[in-house]
Amino acid sequence: MNERQRARRPGGRSARVGAEVHQAVTDLISERGYGNFTVGDVAARAGVADSSIYRRWGNLETLLTDVALTRLNAQSPMPDTGSLAGDLRTYAANVAREITGPDGPAVLHLAVALSSNGHQGLKAGADLRAERMRQLQSMLDRARERGEDAPDAFDVLDHILAPMYIRVLFGMGPLTPDYIDGLVDRLL
Repeated sequence: MNERQRARRPGGRSARVGAEVHQAVTDLISERGYGNFTVGDVAARAGVADSSIYRRWGNLETLLTDVALTRLNAQSPMPDTGSLAGDLRTYAANVAREITGPDGPAVLHLAVALSSNGHQGLKAGADLRAERMRQLQSMLDRARERGEDAPDAFDVLDHILAPMYIRVLFGMGPLTPDYIDGLVDRLL
């Protein structure tokens, strides 16, 4: 294979292995729960060597944090509809789809487990919160630049994300469009 052919393969084997490892983690979280599998289990499920995981992520906690951040952030991009109400409705609907989809509950449980698991878990939880808050802040800053009165990022977290997360974590009913719109309406 020449360099030109190699350059056309965005991600290539490395991206494929990363995706397989991420899916293996998500599947193991769904099946066994947090703390009930090892790097060896992930490697076997993904069809890669343990050393590949250690070389890329260093340890299981770092891998788990990467999975949670990647899944939560990749699936919930910050919308730009031209209005804060539109942005919040679109964002909330995207988050609802993400956390109720096939891997959503597992990723959400992983994020909660990472946030409450000792020193390394506290750092992982802080990383997850910081990235979510950074994303929210960018949307709110855009709204302020348009002259809109925007709430604080913590208000979005408290009034939109937290109720949806709680409903999914405790199986408290569906996240219907009317429910999601109601959360946004109450915040605004």
